[in-house]
Amino acid sequence: MTTVLITGAAGFIGSTLALHLAAQGHTVLACDWSNVQGDTPLDPDLQDVPARLRRDRLVRLAAHPQIRYHCLDITQPGAVLTLISDSRVEAVVHLAAQAGVRQSVLAPMDFVGPNLVGFAQVLDACRLAKIQRFLYASSSSVYGLRDDAPFQEDDRTGRPQSFYAATKLANEAMACAYHAQYGMASLGMRFFTVYGPWGRPDMAPLMFARKLLKGETLRLFAKGELHRDFTYVGDTVAAIDRLLHRPQGDAAAEVVNVGHRRPVQVKAFVEILARLTGTVPVIEFAPMQVADVTLTCASEDRLLSMIGSWPDTPLEQGLKSLVDWLQAWEFGRGQTG
Repeated sequence: MTTVLITGAAGFIGSTLALHLAAQGHTVLACDWSNVQGDTPLDPDLQDVPARLRRDRLVRLAAHPQIRYHCLDITQPGAVLTLISDSRVEAVVHLAAQAGVRQSVLAPMDFVGPNLVGFAQVLDACRLAKIQRFLYASSSSVYGLRDDAPFQEDDRTGRPQSFYAATKLANEAMACAYHAQYGMASLGMRFFTVYGPWGRPDMAPLMFARKLLKGETLRLFAKGELHRDFTYVGDTVAAIDRLLHRPQGDAAAEVVNVGHRRPVQVKAFVEILARLTGTVPVIEFAPMQVADVTLTCASEDRLLSMIGSWPDTPLEQGLKSLVDWLQAWEFGRGQTG
């Protein structure tokens, strides 16, 4: 068993991964800039959905004896290195970031600290502490606007459509530079539209489910004809676990897609979600948004070569888990799990 540091542990993927690894007997050092109540300095309202989600995710982490939580600002010089050194961390999964393509259009400077400065601090701490396993979150958004599929890791990625994507490309470049300069190994995981229980309220799966259950209008961009490669959070976490524990080969700065090569049109996605919620959607169509892309579609070839098989949850089954959880968590209809 190992001691694993997970940054961004109050987030969607981070909290799910922390519970998964702890259940296997690993010691998990979970850190986030949220305090133990799930509050951050940027919360305008401590009762809004993002703050409540963080708070309840942290309650789940606190209930597990194998998880130790630390409130930590990764942008502060030396903070991550001190935590790693004091706790004898053997592996780091760096998930902390400001996320969201559309948010980066509204407030690009919000992404500089966590995504660029914070990443650099974590990267350098891993170098100084001689961490042998460093995994970090990249994004399918690095592929930009394209219609040739599936997206392969060696494809061109030099034309980001959003500032968020640019920060993720910068992370990959920084990791490559640390390998060139110091021989430091790393693995960037390009996630493809992760969804499921305890998800992000700014992303379509949870946003649309909430609106459907509340009888609110859904706004679909580009007539709902965009295609997304949705990936269930349980599948994503299983892939991270297997990547974290795969046999180590030659040190390299690698990237890998974490997605199932099964894009679904957003209109079809809404139809499934409406059926599962027992609602009739009220839809408003809107033009294509600045910084958005028409298609995401992952090639699985490299991931499969690294870990063999990984879970493949059907979209309807994954969305049912999301809806069941949401009905319990927000509307008090059942158990949250």
